[in-house]
Amino acid sequence: MIAFFWFSLFIVFYAFLGYGILLFILINLKRLFKPKKDIKNLVDNHLPSTTLLIAAFNEEDFIEEKIQNCLAIDYPKDKFQILFITDGSSDQTPQIISQYKDIELLHQDNRAGKMAAIKRAMPNIKGEITVFTDANTFLNPEAIKELVKHYQIAKVGAVAGEKRIMVDEKADASAAGEGFYWKYESALKKWDYELYSSIGAAGELFSIRTALYQPVESDTIIDDHMIAMRIAEQGYIIAYEPKAYAIETASENSAEELKRKIRIVAGGIQSIFRLKKAANPFNNPILTFQYISHKVLRWAVTPALMLVAFILNCLIVYQYPDLLLYQVILLIQVLFYTASALGWFLEQKKLKIKLFFIPYYFCLMNYAALAGTIRYFKGQQSAAWEKSKRKVA
Repeated sequence: MIAFFWFSLFIVFYAFLGYGILLFILINLKRLFKPKKDIKNLVDNHLPSTTLLIAAFNEEDFIEEKIQNCLAIDYPKDKFQILFITDGSSDQTPQIISQYKDIELLHQDNRAGKMAAIKRAMPNIKGEITVFTDANTFLNPEAIKELVKHYQIAKVGAVAGEKRIMVDEKADASAAGEGFYWKYESALKKWDYELYSSIGAAGELFSIRTALYQPVESDTIIDDHMIAMRIAEQGYIIAYEPKAYAIETASENSAEELKRKIRIVAGGIQSIFRLKKAANPFNNPILTFQYISHKVLRWAVTPALMLVAFILNCLIVYQYPDLLLYQVILLIQVLFYTASALGWFLEQKKLKIKLFFIPYYFCLMNYAALAGTIRYFKGQQSAAWEKSKRKVA
């Protein structure tokens, strides 16, 4: 019982903090033998042709602003295709897009999910590089140039940009927690790439060599992750570029963030069963180490082990009341979960005390992981993309 308690505690610590610490040590050791080199920007006449693909579903509130953001991107017009696909949209989104002659539009009334829409759009891609972004996120003008410079390295098959969350001083728990999470996640992605390869990509902004695109199953729940990882399974690297970023507002509230996280984890569990090469250490041991450490443990293992660690800690304290160390650890766990509960309570009362936001968001994430796993195995998660309500900027 004691051995399994320490095993559970170690895996939880490793998945959320230990892997980051280990990565930081490994990349600093790597720099001793192979100093990090900056990748130079390409001049305009050497830039590859690029397509910006946006799958939009009922985004009439954001679409005009998104169009202006796309048109403001700094990239040679003769090498830049902007393509929207709005399958299933029943509001004014397709009509608004169709007014712009510099933008190509694909639309059909049938809604079959985001992956099906992307698959339908791919034959219309003209660029050597395809950049994916969401309809409710906004890119910095230099984003595309910053992404494509990594393709000077022949081994790079995909490049992920950075996701940034707009968090103001009056942010609630979901917004502040989401903002902190993505800052930490961005650091991990940067270190992953410096060690070998980033793991997956966020749909807010990522790109691929168009020729390497492999159609994924139409019932795929998290298409961005699967598209990028299928390229990694071919032996290519997923680069990460923080100077190319997509900005979006946080989820409107914790309920919306929970809905989004549950869907992501359900898709993550689905992807674990489908990415067999990534999970096979005999295929690429470094990629497998990164994939399991960064994704698989968080999605499939640590949420359950958190519960196990707490229950075993209670049993150990009950059975061995003289072991002070286990009493201290149990007290720390109780204080942490109490802080999380206070974070939830204060959010309901719309009180802003940031001290409790991070433990609350952490527990929210892990509850979503359990709920997402259950939803996937029950077959209750649709591949049709579900819009999460976002805060108004």
